Amino acid sequence: MALYDRDYVKSKATTPVNERPFAEATDEGAYSGDLATFIKQTYQLFAGSLLVGAAGAYIGMGIPAIREYYWGFVILEFALIFGIGFARAKPGLNLIMLFAFALVSGLTMSVLVGHFINAGAGGVVANALILTTVAFGGLSMFAMNTERDFTTMGKMLFITLIVVVVAGLLNAFWLHNSWMQVGIAAISAILFSAFILYDTQNIIQGNYGHPVDGALALYLDFINLFTSLLQLLGIFGDDD
Repeated sequence: MALYDRDYVKSKATTPVNERPFAEATDEGAYSGDLATFIKQTYQLFAGSLLVGAAGAYIGMGIPAIREYYWGFVILEFALIFGIGFARAKPGLNLIMLFAFALVSGLTMSVLVGHFINAGAGGVVANALILTTVAFGGLSMFAMNTERDFTTMGKMLFITLIVVVVAGLLNAFWLHNSWMQVGIAAISAILFSAFILYDTQNIIQGNYGHPVDGALALYLDFINLFTSLLQLLGIFGDDD
């Protein structure tokens, strides 16, 4: 997919930023010119996506049909992700696809969020959001300032993601095991924390093909970490 392309920006230095060691590529002066613009645009689009997603979740809680057609919305989410990949080089259309995905993902998220709010557990949602925001900010700062290179973790993270998705589908449709759900949520929280490190360093090296790609990656990291933490807090906070 386009999210794993790695040739966006070349540094003004002799060696391209994305071909230099991470510690060297992130020294003072590395964030200049096109790369600085790329990073700024990426985080602006990420912030915009979060706002659209939050609006979608708020709107979705007032639309009962979303729960009825939940899996249809999930399929639409995946379709929009692939659509962003195809539209990435088309200015305007790629932004429409990104924000359309954020809106649909918010509508889908409203089912889980609404479940807790309707059960009088809005505090669980708030705690999960606070934990996600703190973790995301802390991991992002660590990734930006450490000399460790997390950009080599791509294959391992992607394989783990496939395993988690398959396990999640098996449990959702056939196994229905609550302890397996706990394990999946815990592994997912760790996995998407690692993805935050990985994606942040790829963004600050200009390794994504377009700011939309980087923004989508960060958005997916954030909402998946939030979902995982919400599930864990909900399970362990359940008195039944």
